[in-house]
Amino acid sequence: MKAKTILPLERLGYDFVTAEYLPPGADEYWLRNAQQEEKFYKKPGDWRKLNFEEIELLKKNRNHCSNWDNFLVSDPFEPLLIHDSYFFGLVRIGSLQSVYLKHHDFSVPAGIRNSTIISCDIGDDTAIQNCAFISNYIIGNNCILSEVNELQTTNHSKFGNGAIKDGEDEAVRVWIEVMNEAGGRSILPFESMIAADAYLWAAYRDDTALAEKLAEITQKQYGGVRGSYGIIGNSAVIKSCSIIKDTAIGECAYIKGANKLKNITILSSADEPTQIGEGVEMVNGIVGYACNVFYGSKAVRFVMGRNSNLKYGARLIHSVLGDNSTVSCCEILNNLIFPVHEQHHNNSFLIASLIQGMSNMAAAATIGSNHNSRANDGEIRAKRGFWPGLAVSLKHSSVFASFVIIAKGEYPAELNIPLPFSLVNNNVHKNRLEVMPAYFWMHNLYALERNSWKTKNRDKRKIKIQRIESDYLAPDTAEEIIAALSFLEAWLHESGLSVSDISNLDKKSVRKIYCSQFENSKRGQVIMKPFEAIASYRQMLRYYSIKTVASFFDSRLEMSYQDMSDLLSSKERIKDWVNAGGQIVPAFRVDSLRKEIGEGRYKDWDEIHKVYDFWDEEYELDKCRHAWAVLKFLYETNTAPDAKVFTNELNAVLEIRRWIETQIYESRAKDYHNAFKKATFRNNEEMEQVLGKPGDNPFIGLIQKEGEIFKDLIERVKKRCYI
Repeated sequence: MKAKTILPLERLGYDFVTAEYLPPGADEYWLRNAQQEEKFYKKPGDWRKLNFEEIELLKKNRNHCSNWDNFLVSDPFEPLLIHDSYFFGLVRIGSLQSVYLKHHDFSVPAGIRNSTIISCDIGDDTAIQNCAFISNYIIGNNCILSEVNELQTTNHSKFGNGAIKDGEDEAVRVWIEVMNEAGGRSILPFESMIAADAYLWAAYRDDTALAEKLAEITQKQYGGVRGSYGIIGNSAVIKSCSIIKDTAIGECAYIKGANKLKNITILSSADEPTQIGEGVEMVNGIVGYACNVFYGSKAVRFVMGRNSNLKYGARLIHSVLGDNSTVSCCEILNNLIFPVHEQHHNNSFLIASLIQGMSNMAAAATIGSNHNSRANDGEIRAKRGFWPGLAVSLKHSSVFASFVIIAKGEYPAELNIPLPFSLVNNNVHKNRLEVMPAYFWMHNLYALERNSWKTKNRDKRKIKIQRIESDYLAPDTAEEIIAALSFLEAWLHESGLSVSDISNLDKKSVRKIYCSQFENSKRGQVIMKPFEAIASYRQMLRYYSIKTVASFFDSRLEMSYQDMSDLLSSKERIKDWVNAGGQIVPAFRVDSLRKEIGEGRYKDWDEIHKVYDFWDEEYELDKCRHAWAVLKFLYETNTAPDAKVFTNELNAVLEIRRWIETQIYESRAKDYHNAFKKATFRNNEEMEQVLGKPGDNPFIGLIQKEGEIFKDLIERVKKRCYI
């Protein structure tokens, strides 16, 4: 055990930064003064020394200071509001008056009581009581600090950013090992990180120039000189906490009963306050704006996106959790998770995966078992809308298309499911894997539409740094559907059938066809309802293309139909799209950004984020051009449809919309006709009182309202087609 260092008491609070790490001519307070001016607009001349009478009053109140000349205050200052406290080093206190601060039902008089303060700046009318050790912090105005055992900052603090300070060894740098336990996709956390940043860094590891430059940018932006003080923003409340070390805390944050917060940044603002509750332990990471972390949750080497929640003992380790996500009870290790992820059950487990948003993990889901590998280097990749059901067990390495739902079961081998909107089933009785393409469209539109609605409804971000695509039909999923049609056609051919047989055969007479590409095993693999799937996929493409083009045309009142056709036909169909942290973008734009970063064109992450903004500005036109090209794909022509053909398509898509609304209602209504569902009620009247009627369902009502809006849009567009 290292021996304790014994130093003279009068040096306590001084020498925070030793001379070797100071710029020429600077003292140990130079960075503290710069932070104070930047955050709270105060300069050294805004404080004054105490007069003799004030010092005597402070002494009578049983206060001790190692050097009263270094105890500075602002006016107005009431010394009687400070008592039974110890002060060391340079202490600067803002104005202090006889007021009290109230947070919910917790009220505390302004002032300092029964506390030890070491080299700190304390803002106006702040309340500090029963805090045993506060060292090297700049505390904002109107804060409450109560019953905090230890609150301190070291001179090499990084506040959760993956940087190192002057004189530090590379070994102390904090990496997050996302997507792969072996560390081959490690990234550095930083304060402004969003899921797109993590994806750009972790997914393209063959681009070594990119990875090197991103590490350089992060170090330059967040590393370097020693001596940063911890910041506690205005109106923050911290009470009943054990250890808070090297932690930056944003304004209006509420921290209650935390066990340990070390080397983290807690982003918070008046519009997007963050809360951390009882029993929480968080080390080496970033907590985003408007986050909630409660009830014994643990996070180590992590980034939490905006408006995300960690609750009920959840464990988030070596992972990035995207915006608008909620994780409760479960364990998440080595993951990169895009926005809008739900995982609520104590017995679910997610390891070494890329989950690309709009996802939901059921109870007892074990996603990523390494027992089938000699090393812990496997991965799971799942695109948007991933939904493993109850007690699903999946092995590394597996890949899933968008909106795949996996039925209950232990899947014995690696899976590669390229068919979007599918139901995957492990049929143990027949010892085969069954895949039903387009399942959601055919049988569960309620869940599909509700997922998109939830994605929009749960986006409570006041500041939307990045677009999150909420529509289940977008360029990425449309291209997956087109690829799936090609796969299905090939498998039909292997079975002695063809797509043309749809019109000649009773579709129900061909219930399944065989294939051998979904699972790493020798057992049977079956595609269920192939002809219905093909018809459904084509219907989905039609709905996507016409709906997208119609919305675009409706928003461009200055355009004629021919103008729009010329604009949208000016580019070939973009076939390769990337889900970059929930933002859908053509791959060529991502490739261009990667190249520019590798060439050193960007000096910080803020400049890279501006490129995402540009992608967002271009997305509407990119998406519409793609939808137009998909329509031509359906017609198997390179010629754009004329106004008459397009009008017919508008009528067709209106019928599809009516069908969608009917299917959504019937999906919900099935519960009311289920004899077992009804068995717990004495009669229909009791069931309706408890559950409501299907037509009273708020989501169904919303869908019907949106249907009327969509109908009006289609009618407006039809009228404009001939102008």
